[in-house]
Amino acid sequence: MLQKIINLTKKLVKCPSISPFDAGCQNILIKILKKLQFNINLININDTNNFWAIHNLKYKSIYNTLVFAGHTDVVPPGNIIKWKSDPFQPIIHNNILYGRGVCDMKGALAAMIFAAKKFILSYPHYHGCLAFIITSDEESNAKDGTIRIIQKLLENKEKIDFCVIGEPTSNKIIGDNIKNGRRGSLNIQLEIIGIQGHVAYHNLAKNPIHMVIPLLNELILKKWGKNNSFLPETNMQITKIHSNIQNHNIIPGNIIIYINFRFNNEIDHKNILKKLNFMLKKYILKFKIKWELSGKPFLSNYKNEKKNLINIVKKSIYSINNFNPTLINNGGTSDGRFIIKTGAQIIELGLNNSTIHKINEHVHINDLYILYKIYYQIIKNIFLN
Repeated sequence: MLQKIINLTKKLVKCPSISPFDAGCQNILIKILKKLQFNINLININDTNNFWAIHNLKYKSIYNTLVFAGHTDVVPPGNIIKWKSDPFQPIIHNNILYGRGVCDMKGALAAMIFAAKKFILSYPHYHGCLAFIITSDEESNAKDGTIRIIQKLLENKEKIDFCVIGEPTSNKIIGDNIKNGRRGSLNIQLEIIGIQGHVAYHNLAKNPIHMVIPLLNELILKKWGKNNSFLPETNMQITKIHSNIQNHNIIPGNIIIYINFRFNNEIDHKNILKKLNFMLKKYILKFKIKWELSGKPFLSNYKNEKKNLINIVKKSIYSINNFNPTLINNGGTSDGRFIIKTGAQIIELGLNNSTIHKINEHVHINDLYILYKIYYQIIKNIFLN
């Protein structure tokens, strides 16, 4: 089985699916799922490929539905010269598989597919539905991906009880960290407007860089919100500052500042914007502001005491690795922010995250097999217990 998982992972990595392009990955997955009698619904929008696949349609809305969610797109490889090999020609060296997307998250996709396949072939008469939500628009702007699939599912009144997202959550050992929520993300583009002039006649100009320094200092020092037992504290990061002036002897007429807030459920984005506007008016005479909410914070709610997904996943991990995972909701956004709208219980569980988005992204081949076994155990614990 390990070799089959490795082969599928390598096959997916060979598709240069830089977000939002799928580059043929989903056709590979769909071919396998069709042989297992999954019903496939393609939801392709603009440059994004999406599909919803469900098995055991006769039991839809009668028994529990477990969804595996993931993405086939990857981030760009960066400087290819620094890679041990071509990032889209995976190689194995000392039992380490190298390639863009092996951890985030093509290896997890392979583990999911084979876990589902083994379960269906082993228990063909199980009571319930296995399903997949797969997109190629997770690493880019997420406008035409999982959010669109969820819209369709809600329109069709599809029921999802449990969802396992294959994001790379593990730290050192597969399954040592799992997540059931994420902070929200607010992106801000702030233009500070001054008066352009010659550096030698600064009294005739108004330098927006100088104007903004007290504001930036307060932004950096301000505590935007405390953490709680579920989500890390709200954090502000200035990601870029620039002007369009090339010469060294010109005071710019304006500068653009890019800011990101990762915020928890102790504060909402409207409150952040209100506080930011107050600070701007305190220091800056003239400015323009644009903002985009990438996602609100979410925390999976467990109403089903009999089948609590956190407990099921913990039990499954313990049965394979003999330890209990830590529930820690750090990191960036995930497509869980869209899936939560279905009311499903959500857990994120995947491969090691130490090399994701980096040069020489890699995974130990045995980790693929361990993740497959955990996924398989989760399926069994949901449908057979």
